[in-house]
Amino acid sequence: MTSAASSTTTSAAVFARFLYVERQARAAATSDELAYCIVNDRQPLFGFRHAALIINGRVRAVTGVTQPAPHAPFVAFIERACTQWQAADNDRFQQCAVIEATLLDEQSRRDWQTLPAPEALWSPLTDRKGNTFGGIWYAREQLWQNADRILAEQLGGAFSHAWLALEPQTSRWRKRRSSWKIAVPLLLVVACLFIPVRQSVLAPAEVVPHQGRIVAAPLDGVIQSFVVQPNQRVHQGDVLVRFDDTSLKEQADVAERALNVAEAEYRASSQSAFQDADSKARLDFLSAQIEQKRAERDYATVLLNRSEIRADREGIAVFADADRWTGKPVRTGERLMELADPMLAALRIELDVGDAIQLQHDAPITLFLDSDPLTPHAAQLARIAYESELTPAGNLAYRLDGRFTDAPPRIGLRGTAKLSGEYVPLAVYLFRRPLAVIRQAIGL
Repeated sequence: MTSAASSTTTSAAVFARFLYVERQARAAATSDELAYCIVNDRQPLFGFRHAALIINGRVRAVTGVTQPAPHAPFVAFIERACTQWQAADNDRFQQCAVIEATLLDEQSRRDWQTLPAPEALWSPLTDRKGNTFGGIWYAREQLWQNADRILAEQLGGAFSHAWLALEPQTSRWRKRRSSWKIAVPLLLVVACLFIPVRQSVLAPAEVVPHQGRIVAAPLDGVIQSFVVQPNQRVHQGDVLVRFDDTSLKEQADVAERALNVAEAEYRASSQSAFQDADSKARLDFLSAQIEQKRAERDYATVLLNRSEIRADREGIAVFADADRWTGKPVRTGERLMELADPMLAALRIELDVGDAIQLQHDAPITLFLDSDPLTPHAAQLARIAYESELTPAGNLAYRLDGRFTDAPPRIGLRGTAKLSGEYVPLAVYLFRRPLAVIRQAIGL
């Protein structure tokens, strides 16, 4: 009799405590008051060590804490464990059940072992349609009995009703928030595509002489030697190139001897002209022959003098390699080198036909040399070729000339030039080439 009376008294106390907790939950004026009631007022009813309220994957309340820190280790563990358990067994996640540590990852199991309460009970919170929007995590040292699970399930229904009364749009708000998480970044990306940016292209470039003097072959012959070296500074009158003058000397000597013979013949005819009428008649012919031989001698002398090319101005000798020319036969007018002022340099750019954009006169150019890519050199566009032509690499490109606005780099250096055009939307800047390829492919 005494045992039965004691059991009846205990059941009555539990039921009274249940009614008190339910009344406190329905009397909560705000969601914060309700959250505090959920994780604290039921401690005498279940005897748990700690409890946590999770709403939409985030911890809203913890036993004994007024406001849980979002990055606290315990809070992080609860959120991670609930997410993993839902992914591992979604059916049991929708029911009031004991949480199995085997469904969690190794890190979560180690974190759980550090807690003083090894047994955890999950009580879900559901809306009127049966969708789970949250739950309660109970943890204690004793094993959870079936009666505890039934009692927690009944209280879970009351808490769900009270929570939805205070925050009736919790689930729908979360869906709307999830959609806005996607829509807002997309709107920002679309808006950024209309930001005006300056269109630019990259093209290979070379520093070349400006207003340089071309040194060409003055005659047909074989080059004996280059006296100067590439990029060597020369003065006016210095010898640049020597041709093989063996045949030129022979021609000049033969022409000189022929002139002497003609003059001797003319003198002999002049002396006999007084007595011989035929000799007098040949004087005009011999005189003309002397002029012809003298012209041949002068021409041979001029060619001999041209066998040495001298500089007609100061500057530096711009050419590739002297050994490439030594012993090579050349034609009259063939380019050998260029004399340039090192302080007067220009920029030659080969803009690929596919990269051609609208460029204005004096458009800014930035040159990045291959030998010093971290130091930019400013220039301005001076000329754009009307027609494209084949480059040494076999590509069609437009020839562009630029003028440096500051101290020019050394002549002969190569690099990459950035040409800036008009302002266009960012979408045009990013998708200009893909759009061009699509138009060529589909014909739109």
